Amino acid sequence: MTLGFPVNQSDILPHDANRAILIGRIWDPRVSGPTPVLVDGENLRDISNLAPTISQLLERDDLIARLSNPASFPTAASLSDILEQSRPGTDTKTAHLLSPNDLQAIKASGVTFVASLLERVIEEQARGDASKADQIRTEITGIIGDDLSQIEPGSAKAAEIKSVLIEKGAWSQYLEVGIGPDAEIFTKSPVMSAVGHGAHVGLHPISNWNNPEPEVVLTVTSKGKIVGATLGNDVNLRDVEGRSALLLGKAKDNNGSCAIGPFIRLFDDNFTLETVKAADIAMAVDGMDGYHLDAVSSMSQISRTPESLVGQAIGKHHQYPDGFMLFLGTMFAPTDDRGGAGKGFTHEMGDLVTISTPTLGKLINQVDRSDAINPWHFGITALMTNLAARGLL
Repeated sequence: MTLGFPVNQSDILPHDANRAILIGRIWDPRVSGPTPVLVDGENLRDISNLAPTISQLLERDDLIARLSNPASFPTAASLSDILEQSRPGTDTKTAHLLSPNDLQAIKASGVTFVASLLERVIEEQARGDASKADQIRTEITGIIGDDLSQIEPGSAKAAEIKSVLIEKGAWSQYLEVGIGPDAEIFTKSPVMSAVGHGAHVGLHPISNWNNPEPEVVLTVTSKGKIVGATLGNDVNLRDVEGRSALLLGKAKDNNGSCAIGPFIRLFDDNFTLETVKAADIAMAVDGMDGYHLDAVSSMSQISRTPESLVGQAIGKHHQYPDGFMLFLGTMFAPTDDRGGAGKGFTHEMGDLVTISTPTLGKLINQVDRSDAINPWHFGITALMTNLAARGLL
């Protein structure tokens, strides 16, 4: 069975694309490398003369003004042609969408929603065994309940709950970052490793219990200023992380395990951080076997504000000279059984994952094994070599 893959711009772009400032990157076969682009209706405009990289471009204080006249930039490609070629299995040498970030660090926030908090505790207690999840879920909710949404992280009430749970032997490292004073901020994947809309996302072959994580991804400059947002899939291996939190790197960072896109939407009068805070992030999983799953994450239910998460990531304690992308976390932790009673959700190869919200569009990727998808070759050295050869450095 072959799953349909949307290629029309109306299926991918924000509902108000005509008033959105959307920037991203394409693989440009004319120069055998990436080109920063601005969406201008059916055209993708080459904006590399403003800055050779997206990370450098975002540092410009005059960026919105400079992008206000798209017709002043040369056309790099047709948007419809790029979308047609941005799908799993397409020859990577043809023009296609890349992740819209480049030299920024890729960071992620964990356990920022109560719904996923409970599931992380269950993973820990199950030690990666999905068959134990239902029993542990019942035991844990019997102690802490299933609604911690009114608890402010780091508050006196949170400290009180911690004391009670420690006394009952039910405290968890996930509860610590979920309602404690310090957020979980980790490096999701190396610089330049993220895949874009239309690419395969990868699962490590050792995993038998895993899921997508649909998230908003903030774009943050080297000064800590939040200048835009996009969508992301923080692919997660539940069985690997469940065995030990020290395996977080193995659970989170594999070939194709980080998808970002389709474009970064810059903040302006029509789109602000308040828009992001009010967004509902929808996700659909469609399997080759006819399986279908729908879920929605509401940003209004996040336990820590986006500003506070950015503040914990950057400051005098940590700098990011090239800026960073920050996944804000997800409340999506699927418990629907797939493949047997009590086993919960896990991916099957070929699953099509669609992450969307009206103001940011859709990010669509197909699941395969990380050792079977296209290997990652084009890194920082390759980028610098390519830009130098094009006279952009």
